[in-house]
Amino acid sequence: MWEDGSVSGGREEFAAPLALVVRTLDRPGVLHALTSVILEHGANITYVDIAERHERGSSTVYFELEGVVEGLAGEVIRGLQSLGIVEEVERAPSFQKVYGKRIIVVGGGAQVGQVVVGAVAEADRHNIRGERISVDTIPLVGEEDLAAATRAVARLPRAVALVLAGALMGGDVAKAVYEIRDKGIIVLSLNMPGSVPDAADLVVSDPVQCGVMAVMAVSSSARFDIARQRGKRY
Repeated sequence: MWEDGSVSGGREEFAAPLALVVRTLDRPGVLHALTSVILEHGANITYVDIAERHERGSSTVYFELEGVVEGLAGEVIRGLQSLGIVEEVERAPSFQKVYGKRIIVVGGGAQVGQVVVGAVAEADRHNIRGERISVDTIPLVGEEDLAAATRAVARLPRAVALVLAGALMGGDVAKAVYEIRDKGIIVLSLNMPGSVPDAADLVVSDPVQCGVMAVMAVSSSARFDIARQRGKRY
């Protein structure tokens, strides 16, 4: 469920969590100590990343936490600051608030570029009104690499849709499409030879229009229901 209460793509999404940037000493056991404090305050870790490691023996850990009442955020921060290994704790806007929902475009360079033209133009129209939709790309060739990239989308934070843009895709890539669709990822495909178009939620021949429709499919403000478009080709 999106923050405005609507539903899209079958993946639940919640209000932006408490995001913290913690600068600590870089040594064994640091992550355990940090998470122990978070557990003591009843918070749930929804995302964690070791963002930076420095030669001087320090590192930066980024957390996103849910289940923290706004008035108690300070207690979590003070608890972390009380650890001798912590140098600084900074509250930050969450990735959900800054970058929002992610659309991933994978495939041949020329096709990917045209899909991005449409996706970025449409995302700009929504983002200027306060929504947050970002577009990530990687040009790839080869069935093995394409299948691995497709499966990886389900593990990417905040990824809600994948566009497969190429001249020929099938085999293990199509199997990967079915797998990530089962996990709630919306998959759009260009109209091309191979079994991928049959596996995708929606097939669009024009790459620019495919990018536009990918954004419309994940937007909480667009009047576009992917459930009513599944199996169609344009």
